[in-house]
Amino acid sequence: MNNQYPVYTLVNECHDCYKCVRECPVKAIKIENNHASVIPEKCISCGTCVKVCPANAKCVRSDLEKVQNLLISGKDVYVSLAPSWSGVFEMSPQKMIAVLKRLGFKAVSETALGAQEVSIRTAEMLNEMDKGLWISSACPVIVDYVRMYKPEFSKYITPIGSPARTHARMLKEEYGNDIAVVFIGPCIGKKKEADAHDGLIDLAITFEELKIWINDQLPDISEIQKDENNAFVPRSAYEGSLYPIDGGMNETIRKIGVKNEVQLLEICSIPAFEKALNNLDPEKINRPIFVEALACEGGCVAGPCISTDKASISIISDVLAKVKDRPVIPKKPEFVVEYDYQPAGIQESRYSLEEITKTLKKIGKHTIDDELNCGGCGYSSCRELAVALLDGVAEPSMCVSYMRKIAMRKAAAMLRCMPAAIVMVDNNMNILEANDNFMRMFTGDMYEIFKARPDGLTGAAIDRIVEFSDIFRTILKTGKGLHKEHYAVKDKLYDINAFTIEPNEIVGAIITDVTQSETNREKISEKAKEVISKNISIVQEIACLLGEHMVETETLLNSIANDYDDKTDEDKK
Repeated sequence: MNNQYPVYTLVNECHDCYKCVRECPVKAIKIENNHASVIPEKCISCGTCVKVCPANAKCVRSDLEKVQNLLISGKDVYVSLAPSWSGVFEMSPQKMIAVLKRLGFKAVSETALGAQEVSIRTAEMLNEMDKGLWISSACPVIVDYVRMYKPEFSKYITPIGSPARTHARMLKEEYGNDIAVVFIGPCIGKKKEADAHDGLIDLAITFEELKIWINDQLPDISEIQKDENNAFVPRSAYEGSLYPIDGGMNETIRKIGVKNEVQLLEICSIPAFEKALNNLDPEKINRPIFVEALACEGGCVAGPCISTDKASISIISDVLAKVKDRPVIPKKPEFVVEYDYQPAGIQESRYSLEEITKTLKKIGKHTIDDELNCGGCGYSSCRELAVALLDGVAEPSMCVSYMRKIAMRKAAAMLRCMPAAIVMVDNNMNILEANDNFMRMFTGDMYEIFKARPDGLTGAAIDRIVEFSDIFRTILKTGKGLHKEHYAVKDKLYDINAFTIEPNEIVGAIITDVTQSETNREKISEKAKEVISKNISIVQEIACLLGEHMVETETLLNSIANDYDDKTDEDKK
């Protein structure tokens, strides 16, 4: 059993943009520590998050190693090749088969064979019904969406295994139950289908994985000669190759033939399918309706792992070019996989209005007007985000407007508390923001008037407030910061530290009035000079006194020494 879910997140690459939350049709994404991860029990493996992630943080599980181990095990491994391959790989069928055999596969078969059997059985069912609804079981993502999010419609899914499952059953009945079947295609949902381990599909890999494998083991496929004897087993497919194209299944059903009153509808994408089911009561349908529903907009040729940059028109054209018509299509299927699709409804969270209101307050939504429903968090409404918060799959930081308010409040608090004057100016030389100390310092008698204004000095021309507006003009032009010390303006001295906030757009400045401190410094300097002068005078007096004293001492000592020497000479005689 595969322990890792088919879609996972590279945490270090996730940049908390919430795009996956926004685009996920079933909101199967959990935000934790600012990183997004898939919720397996809610995910339908549509691959939308993989396609939209700007940082490529959403990845598809690789099953290459498991397939390679399966080949090493000695089992005969058959490929079930999705019909969209012909729009992705620039090879003939013979060359494609040769490449896959070189990788170790026993033989290659077309999933379209299973699709043909599914279409025949579906046409048979439609011709037997007088009225009602059937939803195609061909797309595993659609099947999971219905079972999990529209469980009331589960009984309207055609009780037939998907083309891949049907094809796997066909191969195992043809070549023995001990063979292994590996599906290769553009679909992530097939990995989840293989994970079910119902004994049909053993493993599933994507076209992207196959390309990596070929490049790694067969770097020069040009040397692989196509063998005309190479052919799809047990035979080539016909109309079933239309399946990967939007409306392709319905086209095969038309080729088989259904009665005129049967309506064949095509719906692509989960959002479109969801809208189509809204307010629908199948019991009131008075005609037979069949819905070919595909999760990917444009069909399987637009699958999340299609692995080509070719234009979709080119892919569709290449697929159509390889479709062959058979003269007679059987009216009875040769292989049928009966499948009962049971509801597996996701339990929607139910919270009281009080709980939701309390949670809304945690993200700054105190009134209805605060609920912007901007969608920045990835959810369609603030209340939907509140429910996600209560579910534990979202974080308050996801609310852009809330985080902006917090940032503004923090900035405003810092501006208010800073003892220096702070001002921000735009490229039109108008004030964007100024704190109270700036207004006190430079508005004079107008301070009370500006303070009473809700926006303070916002919008005022800076050159009408200060006499050094040229500093801001210079920084806007050069983009380089300036630091002016003891900048004199009238009878004041300022320390001005001006800097760029947004190059050529916004500049800011921190201004400190140093007039008083400079005056105090001068007074201290004068006092210090007086003290030094007095000290020097005292030292000089002491020096003079010491000098006179030393002369007298020297004279006295010399006299004593001379007298001592005279007495010593007399004693010697």
